[in-house]
Amino acid sequence: MPIILEYAITAIVCLITAVVIQRIYKKEEQRTDSTDDIKGISWFGLAIFIWGLGSLINLIAVWGIQVSPSNKFLIYWGVVVSLLNSMFILLSLPSIEYRGEKGLLIRLVERFSEREFIRMYLGIMLMLSFVFFSSSYTNPAISNSLIWLIDIPISVIVAFALFNALNKAFRNRNMRFMYLPSFSLFALILVAVTHRIVPIDILPTSIDIDSWNILGMVTSISFKFLFILLFSILLYSWKFLSEKEEQQSQLEKLIFEREELQINTEELVLQNKNYRRDIAMLEQELKSLQEASKIALSDRQKEVLGNLGALGNKKSYTEIAEAMHISADGFQTHVHQIKKALHISGNAGKNLLIQYALENDMLQYATLDSD
Repeated sequence: MPIILEYAITAIVCLITAVVIQRIYKKEEQRTDSTDDIKGISWFGLAIFIWGLGSLINLIAVWGIQVSPSNKFLIYWGVVVSLLNSMFILLSLPSIEYRGEKGLLIRLVERFSEREFIRMYLGIMLMLSFVFFSSSYTNPAISNSLIWLIDIPISVIVAFALFNALNKAFRNRNMRFMYLPSFSLFALILVAVTHRIVPIDILPTSIDIDSWNILGMVTSISFKFLFILLFSILLYSWKFLSEKEEQQSQLEKLIFEREELQINTEELVLQNKNYRRDIAMLEQELKSLQEASKIALSDRQKEVLGNLGALGNKKSYTEIAEAMHISADGFQTHVHQIKKALHISGNAGKNLLIQYALENDMLQYATLDSD
């Protein structure tokens, strides 16, 4: 029986997939600091789970308890499952990342917290469902196709929002080749919806009931599987993209750190050059002082320098020359030669000579009493 096969396949695949998705969500929850970015994975898993649970209960009722697939309670249960599935899909859509403006329905969902949206959605759906169920249960003239009318507009709106979000997300990931599968999902949902609301008694004569039921089974299973496939591809592409963005962020951080190191290195090199230049200047000055300290002076020049160091602050060149019993010109000649040897010039030459004599212990050569 096609309907039993549909229930069995859907229940097995959807329940197993829901468990796998929930395990993925738990692993991602441990890896990330914020659960907001991966919350859509959990809602996606719940949407798959409610499909599997609905099919499992239908399978138990039809195959185990021998309830007719057209039983109104099963139809009511199918409507509830479909409405819950639409709600979970809507809650998962805001987590689909893409650039550009989000759709109206997604923006509407984001305006409320998850709890507020669930309460509002369930409240509206419960009121509509109560009206539909109460009026159809006691009225045999209302067919199962009419009961499904409560779900059809919601399913079509959600299908279009899902199609739009998937296309934008795949375009953002440079996966434009996924446009066709996304459109196929949207088309299969429309076919499945049409199959639900078209009464069997108005079928064209070219299609028998068995073929019509097989078409319903194929479209129902196909769009569920395609939905799982597309979201799985989107999930892993999102994960790959997140890892790539994380690697890119680390790369940019390393590049920034390298640039800072280069700047610091250049500054250190410049400072090193300045330090080397200062050291070279100090070495040159030290060399000059060393050379100056090694200057060879004659005994007479040492005597003049010693007397100048002893009496230079008290007496003039002429007075020191007279005390040494030499002419002033002769004394000046010695002073000039000493200055030339010591590389001293300028008006402060006398003071520099006195300072040199004191610093280099030239007073030992003085022949005049400083008193």
